[in-house]
Amino acid sequence: MPILWRNAMASALYGPGGFFVAGTGPADHFRTSVHASPAFATALLRLVTEVDAALGHPDRLDVVDVGAGRGELLRALLASGGVAVGVSGEPARSGRSGLIPPRAGSPETLTPTAAVRSLRDEPSSGTVRPSLADRVRFTAVEYADRPENLPEEINWTAEIPAEITGVLFATEWLDNVPLDVALHTEDGWRYVLVDTDTGAESVGELVSPDDHDWLTKWWPIPASPPSTDRHLSPAVTWTDATSESESGFRAARPAQGSSLTARSRPGCPETPHSNHRAEIGRTRDEAWAHAVRKISRGLAVAVDYGHLREARPVDGTLTGYRGGRQVSPVPDGSSDVTAHVAMDSVASAGAAVARCAYSLVLQREALRALGADGGRPPLSLAGTDPVGYVRALAAASAVAELTDPAGLGGHWWLRQPVGIPLGPAVAR
Repeated sequence: MPILWRNAMASALYGPGGFFVAGTGPADHFRTSVHASPAFATALLRLVTEVDAALGHPDRLDVVDVGAGRGELLRALLASGGVAVGVSGEPARSGRSGLIPPRAGSPETLTPTAAVRSLRDEPSSGTVRPSLADRVRFTAVEYADRPENLPEEINWTAEIPAEITGVLFATEWLDNVPLDVALHTEDGWRYVLVDTDTGAESVGELVSPDDHDWLTKWWPIPASPPSTDRHLSPAVTWTDATSESESGFRAARPAQGSSLTARSRPGCPETPHSNHRAEIGRTRDEAWAHAVRKISRGLAVAVDYGHLREARPVDGTLTGYRGGRQVSPVPDGSSDVTAHVAMDSVASAGAAVARCAYSLVLQREALRALGADGGRPPLSLAGTDPVGYVRALAAASAVAELTDPAGLGGHWWLRQPVGIPLGPAVAR
């Protein structure tokens, strides 16, 4: 029996045996920024130290990762800190051990000596405060069971903790918050229903007043005349937009919505373009507002692929991923089901809670502000240190992937401060 997409996604992703609950985890199915390069975690670590300073180096500094997968990001933060942070942790799957400090001058190095000093917390006044390693508390928020090999320094919980003082990260979390899908018909927006076994869609009732209000504000009604067809194509096919990279990691989910547009199966009529689809982001707004509300003082950071009001995709972005390949979004629990995020709507919801201005920039700009620019090492290094040159070149290539506007660099960074000013690496 067809049901609302929101209910189908909730069961497929987070129900018993759901995609994010069972199995080895999402890292085996798609590639995120934390898998692409240790430079991503290094940049986030610098952001953590800036927030720590803005908070006045509190006795406890929380670092919370919402939608933590199997803890990859927090593992990488532990590894990136390495000797400077003074905590142990496994290296991220994506690169060499962070226990070995980056070679000075490499693209992975942000501010070599200053970063170490800030992590050791050695004030110029001569007074000694507890180190960041003694004050930081890492918490992973995920519905799956705690991984057996997760470092003991990482707490594991199914709910976002309250009274956070520090940083909350949500990297590619909001795109997996279940939502409803609507179709614009001659009598207004109607819900799209889905068969959880086949993925076949049909059109249901008119949307609720709350969802109608959200669509009116955040997803403008198309100017073209609607179709009277009340049925959708029974199935769609999806081109394989991903592949395994040479390093063995799955390719990233694309950041641009146009690459996720469905095409009708051969033999089936094309869905008229007047039947515009919309993905109702109200549930994402509520989820983000809930997360921001958990912060007493600090910074909430959402990193995701998304779109803005003036450029909503007319056919939507709903898709699936399995085994590193883009597949039809069948909500049966066997694959990721995801849709791009209405980032401006989410940002507005968070700002209403925090009562502080937010910053919304592309990942390319955000990482460059944090020192990861992907610049090539000087050619002269090849003559004096050939091995170091090759390592630096490989690192630069990895950073280039993080900042590529057609890929991971096209992701949005939403930074929402709570009770602190926007720092130099956060302010637009």
